[in-house]
Amino acid sequence: MTSLKTIARIRSDFPEKFGIPRQSGLVPALSATVVFEPDYRSPDALRGLEGFSHLWLIWGFSKAERAGWSPTVRPPRLGGNTRMGVFATRSPFRPNPIGLSCVEIDRIEALPDLGPVIHVCGADLMDGTPIYDLKPYLPYVDSHPEATGGFAPEAPEEALGVDIPEEWLALLPKEKHEALRAVLAQDPRPPYQDDPQRVYGMAFAGFEVKFTVADGTLTVRQIEKAPPEK
Repeated sequence: MTSLKTIARIRSDFPEKFGIPRQSGLVPALSATVVFEPDYRSPDALRGLEGFSHLWLIWGFSKAERAGWSPTVRPPRLGGNTRMGVFATRSPFRPNPIGLSCVEIDRIEALPDLGPVIHVCGADLMDGTPIYDLKPYLPYVDSHPEATGGFAPEAPEEALGVDIPEEWLALLPKEKHEALRAVLAQDPRPPYQDDPQRVYGMAFAGFEVKFTVADGTLTVRQIEKAPPEK
């Protein structure tokens, strides 16, 4: 049996699964960095990649591995109440927990301590996720405008209005404002939860963001610096 090698890891603003967009590209303002493992930090391995605008990431659902698998799952897109075949979904709970994401290349940078790194936009990966391979996106074969999308035919619209009081927003770096608003507008709550009194917490970019949702509006109640990792 061939074992997959972790060639890189993603560095993103999400230390936990909660809040991560459910597909890549839904929040273009989200930035992340592909950092290669020491054995794969050769600039030659990226030669020519600067000519491409987008990239496929092949990665592992490292926090969703299970001993067994189920032939059906409940996609969030259908409210979490309808079962569909696992191979008709992008659920992380699969026989092989492998993910596929298309991201935009922002820039490629050579760092003295990490070698070449790739800055990307629109990633839907948790910080530290192992990446097994990456391949350039080829528009003439990877883009199919006539394709049908089954039970998810179109990109979801922003589900919620977002109210972030300025006193809380001012705590975040300005370059994170747009991404946070867009992530919250996607409604990070599980589809089966709709309690207007419940206070949810989401870790983002080194901060804890606490919010409530009522009448179609998400209101941020507090933003505070996340405690340092032990």
